[in-house]
Amino acid sequence: MLKETRTDIMHRLQKEILPLQGIRAALNDTVLDDALGPIKHAFQTASFPLGAIHEFIATGSEDAAATGGFVGGLLSCLMRNNGVAIWVSACRTIFPPALKLLGIAPDKMIFIDLKKENQILWAMEEALKCNGLSAVIGEMQDLSFTASRRLQLAVEQSQVTGFVVRRNPRKLEANACVTRWKITSLPSEAADALPGVGFPRWKVELLKVRNGKPAIWEVEWAAGHFEHVAISKAIVVELQKKVG
Repeated sequence: MLKETRTDIMHRLQKEILPLQGIRAALNDTVLDDALGPIKHAFQTASFPLGAIHEFIATGSEDAAATGGFVGGLLSCLMRNNGVAIWVSACRTIFPPALKLLGIAPDKMIFIDLKKENQILWAMEEALKCNGLSAVIGEMQDLSFTASRRLQLAVEQSQVTGFVVRRNPRKLEANACVTRWKITSLPSEAADALPGVGFPRWKVELLKVRNGKPAIWEVEWAAGHFEHVAISKAIVVELQKKVG
């Protein structure tokens, strides 16, 4: 029997530790990872963490719309096998028929409209306990560490993936979410010089990720997956500033 190297031991331990932290990849399902393109390499084992809570920061209505589009792309992959998702919010901004453009059947998305944030949080936590769902999305302003931990504990039992969209958060405190994202819209480009609007594009910032590597990408949604587009000089300068 060959003796394990230090690298082999580290890889084995990482695979054993990640499930204990509530980070699990989809079993026998690579649809989302394939659709993510280069983004997947920011995660441990190059696989998007499912059965976990992901946090999105949206400042203003434009960022909220961009975040909704990007999350919709993720949901399209998670719901591909006739899955159902729940979207909880106080002010619904998603236009259900538009979900078809992302490959989501509108009747597979259940919207729950509530008035208070504590009601939204409660509804999201209860929904995350239902293992028959593909995902649960909750829109709220603030998310404490205690509240995020309750959500994480719920998904560790059900293996449902949760997305928290924080609109105009008052502060960005530490919490139990596995990732923190910032999505910004970018100008689209018409295909083959044809008139009209091209595929939606976003600047995707992975600000924090547990056991992974934060990064920035420019992507567009086309043909049911995210395609990497040429990164702009402004993004290169931003990356250089963050690195050092």
